[in-house]
Amino acid sequence: MMNFRWLGTVSYADGLDLQNELVEQRRRDEIGDTVLLLEHEPVYTIGRSRDRSSLRDPDNLPHPVFETNRGGQATFHGPGQLVGYFIFDLNQYGRDLHVYLRQIEALLIDFASGFGIDAGRREGLTGVWVGDRKLASIGVGVRKWVSMHGFGLNVSSDLSGYEAITPCGISDVTMTSLSTESHREIAVEAAAREIEPVIRAAFAGVREALAAKDGLTLEVDASNQDLA
Repeated sequence: MMNFRWLGTVSYADGLDLQNELVEQRRRDEIGDTVLLLEHEPVYTIGRSRDRSSLRDPDNLPHPVFETNRGGQATFHGPGQLVGYFIFDLNQYGRDLHVYLRQIEALLIDFASGFGIDAGRREGLTGVWVGDRKLASIGVGVRKWVSMHGFGLNVSSDLSGYEAITPCGISDVTMTSLSTESHREIAVEAAAREIEPVIRAAFAGVREALAAKDGLTLEVDASNQDLA
């Protein structure tokens, strides 16, 4: 069973605290795999390397900086962006971080196609792209094979939060969004509801493929529950 929770708008610190709590619960098998969908209050985050080179003017930023335990360089989280955090037992998905990251990219590409957007990957770069424009950023953390963090998918056409950074340390990158590429304004909560079955199907497919490889028959939960 995969559980989904829509949290609305939360601070980055509160979101991280909740993730840490859920990771420990998942490790103890007290909960099933859980997806948190939310928006964050405006914040810049940098990964575990603490590399601040992608903050263009660290002493004069419009929003606070939060050092976190995901991989990658600076990114922006804020209103208009759909954030998805995966609290998953990766023992059920092959214990392969490369495959896990590619699966997150694949489901976001699939989701974007539902809006008529031809998204894809760029060789050597994690994330989801529309040509040379970046649509979604991905950064994960793993603790004893239980995952945390996930993706930030730009939904709103307002991308001004990125102006003070070099997103993910990639020079001359142009950020884009579902609204920009589809030429219609999309609400974050609506996108959250629509992405749930895409996430559910993507990871059910991973488990089915692993079961088939091992010669097993796997009963997969294919229900489409509302976000709670």
